[in-house]
Amino acid sequence: MPDGAPRQDRSAPAGRAGDARRGSQPAETAGARALVRLQGDPPAWSFADLRLRRYRAADHATVLALHREGLAQVGLRPGDGVYYEHDFFRMEDIYLSNDGEFVVGEVGGRIVAMGGLRRADLVPGGSARAFGGYAPGAPSLDAVEMVRLRVRPSVQRRGYGAAVVRALEERAREYGYRILRADTTEMQGPALALYRKFGWTETRREVIGGIVNIYIEKPLR
Repeated sequence: MPDGAPRQDRSAPAGRAGDARRGSQPAETAGARALVRLQGDPPAWSFADLRLRRYRAADHATVLALHREGLAQVGLRPGDGVYYEHDFFRMEDIYLSNDGEFVVGEVGGRIVAMGGLRRADLVPGGSARAFGGYAPGAPSLDAVEMVRLRVRPSVQRRGYGAAVVRALEERAREYGYRILRADTTEMQGPALALYRKFGWTETRREVIGGIVNIYIEKPLR
């Protein structure tokens, strides 16, 4: 969905979107660096020198490159049964027009972080994902997946990943989802540690192509 297109704002308290546009709704007030909601819909936040906003079509090449860089960093590659990227070529269908979200984080106008939310019933789990599975249909707003959490290696350890997680959790609650789900691999230790920091718990493990995939979740209500 292009920026500025009409979209239902499901935030619970009346008037929240307007307050957010005035920058008066911090998503987290503790600590010296707070994640501050700048705009309701399309959403935007600030965190220190990072600005988070909704993905646009013009971001595609940069976002895909960041995704590939992040997986190469931990040794994941096409054909291993875990790596897949077909969703990047269906951003509108999978994220922006199906009760999901995809945000990018910019510093000085350069994209350095990203992450998305997608309905858990849209893309299959396990090794089936590598084959480009996609199941459009009636929305099921029970479970949502947090996916594609990436931070450019040169700017890691600045809290940008945590800012993306907080922003996406906020959006998931606004949509009314009951539970957040995610998966990562044993090789992506920092990502797993970040999720655990925010109260996610491991539910199971699965070996795909010799790689240990770890499934985690977090209740929202």
